[in-house]
Amino acid sequence: MVHKLYPYDALLICSFGGPNGPADVLPFLQNVTRGKNIPDERLKEVGEHYYGFGGKSPINEQNLALVEALRGELERRGVDLPVIWGNRNWHPYTVDSMRTAGAFGAKRILTVVTSAYASYSGSRQYREHLAAAQAALLDERPGQELQIDILRPFFNSPGFVSANADSVGEALGRLPGGHRGAHIVYVTHSIPQTMEQASGLTGPSYREQHEDVRRSVDGILGERFGRSFDSSLAYCSRSGDGVMPWLEPDVNDRIRELARAGVQKIVIAPIGFVSDHMEVAFDLDIEAMQTAQALGVAAVRAGTVGVREPFIAGIVDMVEERAARERGEDVPVPVVGELQAFPDVAPPGSCRMRFGEVTGIPVIAGEED
Repeated sequence: MVHKLYPYDALLICSFGGPNGPADVLPFLQNVTRGKNIPDERLKEVGEHYYGFGGKSPINEQNLALVEALRGELERRGVDLPVIWGNRNWHPYTVDSMRTAGAFGAKRILTVVTSAYASYSGSRQYREHLAAAQAALLDERPGQELQIDILRPFFNSPGFVSANADSVGEALGRLPGGHRGAHIVYVTHSIPQTMEQASGLTGPSYREQHEDVRRSVDGILGERFGRSFDSSLAYCSRSGDGVMPWLEPDVNDRIRELARAGVQKIVIAPIGFVSDHMEVAFDLDIEAMQTAQALGVAAVRAGTVGVREPFIAGIVDMVEERAARERGEDVPVPVVGELQAFPDVAPPGSCRMRFGEVTGIPVIAGEED
């Protein structure tokens, strides 16, 4: 009997990865920055963020929870499909997870990248990574290629937007003295301006995608609370040499601006992140909260979508939709907001690291690129 997700043999959760203990921190950061000529002394400074949490990133346990939640939702729908997990930068590595799936007979895998938005670091870099893993396995088993597809960016999917709206709404309810006068600061990971420009070559840019989610969540909250909230988009986790322009404002600078304007209550909403990993745990829960406290601004941090029911159900909805399309069926593509759904296969030139830069690095899910 053909299952609902035919022609797929497995679902792969592909994530960034993170250290599991102090001894992992430096090797992990060396993996992340490989080829960028960053000295170990600088990496050790960055590693202090991880050492402050016992050298362990929360992302790994959260990915395990995501895998279990997706397995549970598939089982609830009567679908027996393996859900596996692999990382770009630390154990379990993607190539190892794919090798195991292939050994158990998988021939075609659908990948969910744990990034909702399209940019180089959130989509194309994973397409390069998956192409390299696919090529390595083909070298090991000539003539036995494992086909890898990728679920499209899901920033404007109903489940992702709904889960974020639920989380922000709950945070508004935790503000001391009520939510009147509150400002919502939506936060995502900053990227270089050159990467932002490149992300908009074939569709809405990284910033425009986030602004679309901000407007959508604001609209939902307005209906639920019977009033509108002021909001803005800010960024965190800038890195690099400090010379190259990155997307601004930094969340801490934004909090200072709001305090000067007389805002006394804020909700910090990390819509750019699927789970509460290091950028959320350090940059928001520690640094941004300290900034707000020093300025006398009451701040509550909203949760990420994590394993919230609307998000998990929405991802499986998208997986079923993609499988149906691969079977040749004409199925609706529901989205929330003003932007259309991104295509299943990336158009040529999309999401390069820099505008107009052609590296020649192989990718999947858009081989004409």
